Amino acid sequence: MAVMIGVDPHKASHTAAAIDENEVTLGELRVRSAADQVERLLAWAAPFAERTWAVEGAGGLGYLLAQQLVAAGERVVDVQPKLAARVRLLATGNSNKNDPNDARSVAVAALRSPNLIEVVAEDHGAVMKVWAKRHRDLGRHRTRMACRLHAVLCELIPGGIGGEITAAQAARLLEDIEPQGAVETARYELALEFVEDLRRIDAQMRDTKKRIAAVVAASKTSTTELFGVGPIVAATVIGDVGDVSRFESRDHFAAYNGTAPIEVSSGPRKIYRLSRRGNRRINHAIHMAAVTQIRFRHSDGRAYYDRKIAEGKTGKEAIRALKRRISDALYSRLQQDARRAADAKGTGPGGQTGNDSVASVTGSHPEHRLFGQATPGPDATLRQNATSNRPKKAAPPTRRVQKAS
Repeated sequence: MAVMIGVDPHKASHTAAAIDENEVTLGELRVRSAADQVERLLAWAAPFAERTWAVEGAGGLGYLLAQQLVAAGERVVDVQPKLAARVRLLATGNSNKNDPNDARSVAVAALRSPNLIEVVAEDHGAVMKVWAKRHRDLGRHRTRMACRLHAVLCELIPGGIGGEITAAQAARLLEDIEPQGAVETARYELALEFVEDLRRIDAQMRDTKKRIAAVVAASKTSTTELFGVGPIVAATVIGDVGDVSRFESRDHFAAYNGTAPIEVSSGPRKIYRLSRRGNRRINHAIHMAAVTQIRFRHSDGRAYYDRKIAEGKTGKEAIRALKRRISDALYSRLQQDARRAADAKGTGPGGQTGNDSVASVTGSHPEHRLFGQATPGPDATLRQNATSNRPKKAAPPTRRVQKAS
């Protein structure tokens, strides 16, 4: 009998509820968040031989528990909180808001949802996500510190400093100041502390960039071969995307990162507007890659941007079109990396969903070659793999026609 176990995770405790295929509750358990939490859950679930764990927010509050269950050899799926909330809202029976009902709602949502993401053991992508977040946090902290230093220098130097400030520049200016009085001395000392803080943050950012570059190089990703995609952009994209097979096509990926427009049509009028949805971190990373391509006039991305301007597009419309092209190129590269990793593990490309869409991306959109090695045409290695995996019997006529083209 197949059993679905829903888990409502919290900081101090976790509540699990097991249901069968008819949504009948088979048991409930509440465990404290402790070192033996997984052992207690597994001992309780031992009678359910064919079981699946559904953890609410496996990428958030339930992250540690989900990873521990995966490490123990259990099958775990991630249930978004909004799905469980809908189940609880539409429940006809006892729908009170408590942990056992929440856990049961998670189990029902997992049982009835066809497209849940299965939790897997994390790899280099998780490491990239950790250090990419560290780099963003340090960047925000540096901006705040630079603004405070600007404010103090405006009270010490007429006009302050225009433009971006560096620790060395501020230190040279402070050397020429001789504070007069207690107030000016206090501001002078405060400015010196801000300069030291700025130097410390700059050193931390340099160290973080080195760590990110090392992790990206170790992953052997091909995304950095795209013009304008460096280690920081690659780590941000790979860390947030995770398993690229969850995107069925490049259109799904573009909708996820916000580079695809949103339709707001009514009746016969077809209208599209800029998307403010999606993952804004990936959208910003793609934007930085697009700005880099536009900045270098010799790049193919700049040629594409100029061509869109010549067609009558505004500057913002042209850069949006370029961002979508970069999104498609990134998707193609991520799919190729996933296929290469699957081949290295011996699982083959069949374990990746959406492989047909990859072929359409690389084959039917030659404009992607604007980004150098970003999205190559039909790759000879793909044809060799297809030939090696083909049965020895005669191939169908459709396959012969496809190979000839």
